[in-house]
Amino acid sequence: MTRESQSAAPAMDTMLDILANRYRRRVLVALLDHNPQDDDETQIPDDAAPDDEDPEELLLQMRHVHLPKLEEAGFIEWDQETNSVTKGPQFEEIRPLLELMANHGDELPDDWL
Repeated sequence: MTRESQSAAPAMDTMLDILANRYRRRVLVALLDHNPQDDDETQIPDDAAPDDEDPEELLLQMRHVHLPKLEEAGFIEWDQETNSVTKGPQFEEIRPLLELMANHGDELPDDWL
């Protein structure tokens, strides 16, 4: 997806592809609780990695796969120098799915959020 195509609403397939990975879900759900007008930026959640995951491997995956994919889709804006994210121009398009998961988190399998 190019910057020009970000003005159009993302397709459901794109949103579900983004949500297919638990680390991307956790980053996006963490942004639900932060209002960009109140906070300049949100740090990537420390609890994004489960105890059995190698933190260095996860960091590599976040920097080279997950965060670029979220940014390319327009759901986040990512400052690579500070490793911080803010809501992107398409965040409101995926918000209903994120809120649905967050509001029903206790009914979902443990590894979904």
